[in-house]
Amino acid sequence: MEPTAEQRAALGMICDTFLPGDGLTLPAASELGTVDTIFSILGRNPREAEKKQLAMLLGLWDSRLVGLLTGNGPRRFSALPQERREAALLRLGDSGLAPVRAIFQALKGAALLAYNVTPGPTGVNPLWEQIGYPAPAGALVSAPQPTLEPLRFTESTTLTCDVVVIGSGAGGGAAAAVLAESGLDVVVLERGNYYDDRDFGKGELAALTTMYAAGPAASAEGQINLVAGSCLGGGTVVNWSTSLPTPDRVRQEWAELGVPQFAEAEFGDALEVVSKRIGVNERRSPLSARDAVLERGARELGWDVNTLPRNVSDACDAGVECGRCGYGCRLGAKQSVAKTWLSDAAAHGARLVVDADVRRIEVKNGRAEAVSGRSSGGAEITVTARAVVVAAGAIQTPALLRRSGLRNKNIGRHLRLHPAAAVFGVFDEEIRPWEGGLQTRISRQHADLDGNGYGVIYETGPTHPGLGTGFMSWRGAAAFRSTMLDFARSNAVGVITRDRDSGTVEVDKTGEAIVKYKLSDYDAAHLHRGIVGAAEILEAAGARRIFSGHQAGVSFEPGTRGSLAEFDAACKAAGYGPGQCAMGALHIMGSARMGGTPELSATNPDGVTWDVANIVVADGSSFPTAPGVNPMVSIEAIAYMNAKRLAAQLS
Repeated sequence: MEPTAEQRAALGMICDTFLPGDGLTLPAASELGTVDTIFSILGRNPREAEKKQLAMLLGLWDSRLVGLLTGNGPRRFSALPQERREAALLRLGDSGLAPVRAIFQALKGAALLAYNVTPGPTGVNPLWEQIGYPAPAGALVSAPQPTLEPLRFTESTTLTCDVVVIGSGAGGGAAAAVLAESGLDVVVLERGNYYDDRDFGKGELAALTTMYAAGPAASAEGQINLVAGSCLGGGTVVNWSTSLPTPDRVRQEWAELGVPQFAEAEFGDALEVVSKRIGVNERRSPLSARDAVLERGARELGWDVNTLPRNVSDACDAGVECGRCGYGCRLGAKQSVAKTWLSDAAAHGARLVVDADVRRIEVKNGRAEAVSGRSSGGAEITVTARAVVVAAGAIQTPALLRRSGLRNKNIGRHLRLHPAAAVFGVFDEEIRPWEGGLQTRISRQHADLDGNGYGVIYETGPTHPGLGTGFMSWRGAAAFRSTMLDFARSNAVGVITRDRDSGTVEVDKTGEAIVKYKLSDYDAAHLHRGIVGAAEILEAAGARRIFSGHQAGVSFEPGTRGSLAEFDAACKAAGYGPGQCAMGALHIMGSARMGGTPELSATNPDGVTWDVANIVVADGSSFPTAPGVNPMVSIEAIAYMNAKRLAAQLS
């Protein structure tokens, strides 16, 4: 979006209220360049409706009407001193109206993220210098040439093949390899671009604006932030390498929903093949300072804690480099789909196409005949095929199926997000939470809270100043600045909820995806237990201050101020409705699920849509329910299995 001077000024005032600087070493947000960063990020948003809503809000922001709505009487925001401006924003964040809280969360999230990732005029954000966070490392001189040679079309093009695969992530990559190795002519279409070892190391801002999906950034209600990869190799290029198989109990649950092979050798064999191909092992899972906190606290409590397997080669340093790996592995150690399945597919003749945003599957007489998309430059791309594999992720897969005219009622339903929150502990010693093995320990102590397989798991992850703010609250500029200055001594224990209840993916009038998701009381109770559990771990590990992501600002200092019991009560009182507790969805699943009948599922046990017999879904949207563990291996195994069945049919 191209903002007006009035809109830029309004956003500048908002950002400077959240982040006014300290008058000494930390500049105000507008001085750093935060406003430009926000408009750059928002400009990628595919939903024009959201851009228009923001433009309208900013256009009205400095009006007397907004002054009345924020409790300042008929006074313009620009006429208020900093203290009154902060109070006005906090009134929005503490509002009893969920849509008002959603506005606050959107503004807060944009401002804090943008400030912390913006290099600023010197190229090194002064905050980074204050906390010891390194400037972008840049490309490794020793990085090899990229191994894949994808196609990119600048003019309108038509291709013909046996199978066209839409999406190149965990599902699309595995499916493409299986199909190409079976002798079929395969074309893979990827909306993003190709990045390899030498492209990584440019820092958070560069990574977030190239390798991550442009939107939707959050659920429509403001309940939860959405994070997904968008490049050749998809989320496997930027995820945290955790490689857990589908739990046996979940496999049985999925089988009982009408897909018997989940409990049989076929899927078990697929899990084994996947684990072998992507190099899953525990050799490169040494303790980081982050995971040492998790392990120390869990063991002090007598809780379960185990080593996490990861899909990395021995080239992984499991240290400083590994901490950057959520923005691409400079060492080439992470065995992403781009390094494995897509390489296999290309070796067997598959054509990989990047910058290809597929908008529609052309269906005639109940059969898919072609797919149509376009490049960022406007070139039309058409691929005719005998079959279509949809692996665009659990947001874009149902959106594409809906745009293409498929009408099964379960397309877009049963969306699971593994709602994740974090509890932070501040320690006397330095943690440097952005360093160390991506994820090397897990506690399943509360994975089954009600005897039915639903609960939470505890993990840590590399916490960088930008994305880390997505799990924090804001109770005023000074308090937030103090929190960030403690960042190097802080550690976040993540709480990942296996959600029983679900949301939806819908499309707007232009065909863009809208995610609707409100945490149920059942799942909120489990998340709450996890937040208290994370605080228990941190307290047992020796944290001197512990705080949650509740907007109410819940914290305590063991032995000094408050107690775990008071923290428990305060978190419960603060609530888990939209805008009340910071949450993220790093695992997006289930929106075109497999099952035994069209009344219960979007696809049949082969992954074939009930509406069209030659469209196969092969990604995380296939999950019948949430798995309760990091889903990469499960996605690849489902794609492998469904692609094997499709290959047998086409052959």
